[in-house]
Amino acid sequence: MSEYPLPIEELERAIGYTFNDNLILKTALTHSSYANEQRSRGKKTKCEFNERLEFLGDSVLSLIVGEHLFYRFKDSPEGYLTKVRAAVVCSKSLAMLAEKINLGAYMLFGKGEEENGRTNPKILENAFEALLAAIYIYSSHSKDNVEKFLIQIMENEIEEY
Repeated sequence: MSEYPLPIEELERAIGYTFNDNLILKTALTHSSYANEQRSRGKKTKCEFNERLEFLGDSVLSLIVGEHLFYRFKDSPEGYLTKVRAAVVCSKSLAMLAEKINLGAYMLFGKGEEENGRTNPKILENAFEALLAAIYIYSSHSKDNVEKFLIQIMENEIEEY
């Protein structure tokens, strides 16, 4: 029996946010390979996966980081703010943030992705964005909970830049 995925409650502790109803969090942690495998097995209920959440999470990420940088670096010109934002929200940075919370260990994958998916930077980046969207939606579209988690985990990257 596989040791993965790890219990969602452990992820909730790692991110400092609790979902009373885990459905949206499970969707954020579901890779399309798992959903496609379930469909091919004839599951009658539709298995949602994280791509739509990833789309929204990308926008939430950009807004929160942009706003944070705007107020934190009050005397910095637009060009500098753009460079910092690009550096901290790039694929490599987001994959590293996902690794910080061991996000891949909580994900559902189909057999084809199970072996390498948990460490694949692109999959981790996408899942991280989906997680941000899940927090955003679950908190009634309030960016405060997302911001609390995101800026805390991202602070070192901002400082390093």
